Amino acid sequence: MTTPSEIAIEPGSKPSAAGRRGEDVGVEVIKFHLASLPPTPGVYRMIDRSGDVLYVGKAKNLKKRVAAYANPKRQGIRIRRMINQTADMEFVTTHTEAEALLLEANLIKKLMPRYNILLRDDKSFPSILLTSGHAYPRVVKHRGARTDKGEYFGPFASAGAVNQSLTMLERAFLLRSCTDSVFDTRTRPCLLYQIKRCCAPCVGRVDEPDYASLVAQARAFLTGDSDRIQRELAAEMDKASEQLEFELAAELRDRIRAMTNVQSRHGISAANVAEADVLALHQTGGQTCIQVFFFRSGYNYGNRAYYPSHAADAEPEQILEAFIGQFYADKVPPKLILVSHDLPERALLIEALSEKAGFRVRVETPKRGEKSELVEHARMNARDALARRLAESASQRRLLEGLAEALDLDRTPARIEVFDNSHVSGTNAVGAMIVAGPEGLMKASYRKFNIRTVTEAGEQAGGPRRGDDYAMMREVLTRRYSRVLREDPERTRDQWPDLVLIDGGGGHLRIAIE
Repeated sequence: MTTPSEIAIEPGSKPSAAGRRGEDVGVEVIKFHLASLPPTPGVYRMIDRSGDVLYVGKAKNLKKRVAAYANPKRQGIRIRRMINQTADMEFVTTHTEAEALLLEANLIKKLMPRYNILLRDDKSFPSILLTSGHAYPRVVKHRGARTDKGEYFGPFASAGAVNQSLTMLERAFLLRSCTDSVFDTRTRPCLLYQIKRCCAPCVGRVDEPDYASLVAQARAFLTGDSDRIQRELAAEMDKASEQLEFELAAELRDRIRAMTNVQSRHGISAANVAEADVLALHQTGGQTCIQVFFFRSGYNYGNRAYYPSHAADAEPEQILEAFIGQFYADKVPPKLILVSHDLPERALLIEALSEKAGFRVRVETPKRGEKSELVEHARMNARDALARRLAESASQRRLLEGLAEALDLDRTPARIEVFDNSHVSGTNAVGAMIVAGPEGLMKASYRKFNIRTVTEAGEQAGGPRRGDDYAMMREVLTRRYSRVLREDPERTRDQWPDLVLIDGGGGHLRIAIE
């Protein structure tokens, strides 16, 4: 993929906000940049007065797309509000619209602009790695960039799903999981050998050709050829039983059972869908849930629910399309993606995903057959997950309303910040802030403060003593709200709390009020 390039804007006098209406200034800023924009594909960013990105968008024709913002009367209320807050714009040109789509998704994930549809929960997915480059390959859990040599199988929806599958795979194929350094220094079998989850190649309990046979069986199982492997093991078990080798027959029986357990844990299977991600959206009460199911080798590798942030009037097709772009921004897409809604720019999305993956990616909205049943199953899961979330939110709102009544607050708190400090005998002093709101605990907003003033050096210089909890509280609150005041002096954003809770006594309260 070619490298995007920043557009050089000709120097000039940018519009001033002094004594002007916000929308007028926003329109003039847009017109100022519009004069030098080329009619080429690219990505644009709208920026507010504090330097935060309001919106990231892509365009086939930058000049034509940005020109639409120069007439706010033709826009909805939400877009007019964004134009009103626009103080500057930045642009990046690309060679194709597909490149622009990929760049847009990456920038949205990085910058989290408030006017974009946002995928907030974006944890990486673990895989199973069958290593290469060693006479005795190992099977392990892998998360992150696929830089290690070997074959990857996944993704799995959770670490728990991978761990369960690995345990069963070890019992079924007896492959090692230890590191090469541990393998090279073993002098006797480890515990995994004793509990029949490894064949102990480290001490020569199995030779290289036999271990290679186990690796081949594991590879065939993970690529969907499990029925053949089970038939072969069943035939070996019967033969061993006929030859009165009952111990060997019992070992083969246990391996077959382990394979069956792996398959049963994968739940719903899809005989005619070898590799696909299934994405289904359900929307109600102004909120959206998207369920993602992973099918590999015909088996379900798990699912995960997402709740993207979006405007109340956003259409399901628009939300799903934006979600797909961000979801695969740092992941390799599968060859087939099944979706619940017809996407407005499906052809462009296919082009962008195929370019990223290095192979042809298909995006389909099935109407009948097994694929349609998989999508409907995912949609039902999305509906149930959203219903549970709304019920939990309603319970949380009732708790917050009761809190507001108990504390005689003017309104139900939308953001609560809680502070506490800790130290170890006067050393290693830290402060912590947790945040809660209508959706419960907001872990992405948590902060930790390494105390700077309450140190041994500060004590020697006549400053606060180590272990001075009041001074620690003063520093933490000062740092927290100095930053908020600096970033949003007009209190226009939701980072200001409605209620602050501190862990302490009357002295801590006086410090907090000061």
